Amino acid sequence: MSDSKNFSIAAVFSNHMVLQRNKWTAVFGEAEDGSIIKASLYDDKGAALCENSCIAENGRWLLQLEPQLARTGCSLVVSSEEKEIEFTDIAIGEVWLAGGQSNMEFELQNCKEGPAELADETAGKNVRFYYTNKIGWMDDKFFEAERQTCWQTWESPSRGAWSAVGYFFAKKLAADLDCVVGVIGCNWGGTSASAWMRREYLEEDRDLNTYLTDYAEATRGKSIEQQCKEFDEYEIENAKWQEKFGKLWEKQPGITWAEAEKILGKNPWPGPASCKNPYRPCGLYDCMVARILPYTLKGVLWYQGESDDHKPSFYYKLFRSLIDNWRSDWKDENLPFVFVQLPVHRYEADPDFKHWCIVREAQAKVSSSVRNAWLTSAFDLGQYSDIHPVAKKELAERMEKNAIANVYQLIPSVDAAAPQIEGCYPCGNLDSEGHGQLVLSFSNAPLGFEVREDKVRLEEYKKMEEIQGCTVSPEFTGFEIAGSDGIWHAARFALGGTDGKQNTIVLCNNKVRHPVAARYGWYNYGPVIIYGKNGLPLCPFRITAAGKSCGSKGTENIGHAKIQQIMTV
Repeated sequence: MSDSKNFSIAAVFSNHMVLQRNKWTAVFGEAEDGSIIKASLYDDKGAALCENSCIAENGRWLLQLEPQLARTGCSLVVSSEEKEIEFTDIAIGEVWLAGGQSNMEFELQNCKEGPAELADETAGKNVRFYYTNKIGWMDDKFFEAERQTCWQTWESPSRGAWSAVGYFFAKKLAADLDCVVGVIGCNWGGTSASAWMRREYLEEDRDLNTYLTDYAEATRGKSIEQQCKEFDEYEIENAKWQEKFGKLWEKQPGITWAEAEKILGKNPWPGPASCKNPYRPCGLYDCMVARILPYTLKGVLWYQGESDDHKPSFYYKLFRSLIDNWRSDWKDENLPFVFVQLPVHRYEADPDFKHWCIVREAQAKVSSSVRNAWLTSAFDLGQYSDIHPVAKKELAERMEKNAIANVYQLIPSVDAAAPQIEGCYPCGNLDSEGHGQLVLSFSNAPLGFEVREDKVRLEEYKKMEEIQGCTVSPEFTGFEIAGSDGIWHAARFALGGTDGKQNTIVLCNNKVRHPVAARYGWYNYGPVIIYGKNGLPLCPFRITAAGKSCGSKGTENIGHAKIQQIMTV
């Protein structure tokens, strides 16, 4: 008989857990090599549903239990030769991982809809939540804290700390599917996608490898002990700063971050580059993702991108590599990703860097080029001068509708999809003043569009531009066109009517005789006025008139290099 004193099951298994229905269920942990591990699943009456066993190798064990239908009140018994562990009140339903950074981490108790939800004793009765241990360095403190993690039900006093987006998604999904939905929180505010990936997925691409080389350069010559010491000192300093900020906020509610730093000094976040800093490349993959692998999931909810705006042109490859990484590790090449396209955002005093535009474009490209990865538009859900919109329910329910349409295929996909640019071509029909027009065509807009006034965001946009010494054209609508000179001009627009198609928009401007490029919503923060008939906002875009032509002159001789130059303005 093998020594089983080191036998354990991964911390993600606990009482009240949710197991994924209709899929083989992974059960895993650690044990001495050669140990025989057995797992048995029972229904609410104690009748056996299934069982399996395996032999531990390389200090770990993994077995698979047969797919089951949705039910509650189950129990799971996992045993070695000398030890038995039992878990009770298990639900079999749907399991989703809620990944990303602070807008996914944003707690239910802090969101606009949270207080009313938390006051209802039965609101989340069919939602359960597990938060992956949130410590970015594996020391004794890490393992002790991990042993304290567990699945929580709506009766938990900690439910206010659940991810608001994850909760509202799960609540709606549970109602639509009539089963319990479990959410695994695996998120951390301020993190780059590179923190959530295995090293080899960053190493294999020259651009993505810069995340590793930047970190290596910042820690060059520093021992592990020195890095840990510096980070520990930072945490003390940051805690003191945050305490002072809390007191300042009590005296001056609404004070801006910049104003606070003038009074208190610069906030030290995110701290020094360090092996102990959770923002380091691959750090949270090791400390969070790997700790729950390969717990059986239905899919992934992802809300991230804000912290990669310093390298926006790399984001397409970065996010696509993360998806490949996780699908490989979960051994599910079709693992669904339902993700959020970044909303409008810009701090009042900042220039419009237009880097979020590029991240949004990369997210749209992932949606169109990666199978089973679906974009959820949040363009209109940003909050003025605040990176954390406090209203989370509408976004979460858009994500849920996206899942219902595409993952569960219970409604037509077009009902859950925001309109996206499909094509752009010059039209030979000049406007009344003899100027060329661009015709834009869109997917996910079979019934056309509607225009909504957005006076508040327009005025906020004008105010921010005025601070930067810029003037916004009275004709500004969010649509712009450019000719071969590469200068962008506000464009007039007309909805539909081209060849009887409702999914088209025609643009023109009397200063642009031969337009060659168009864009919409190409700002970090600004008005959102065009919506599909399904109520979802048109996704921002930029495009050249290179797809089709209907007789226009003036664009044929513009070379590729010139087009590229225009599109980088």
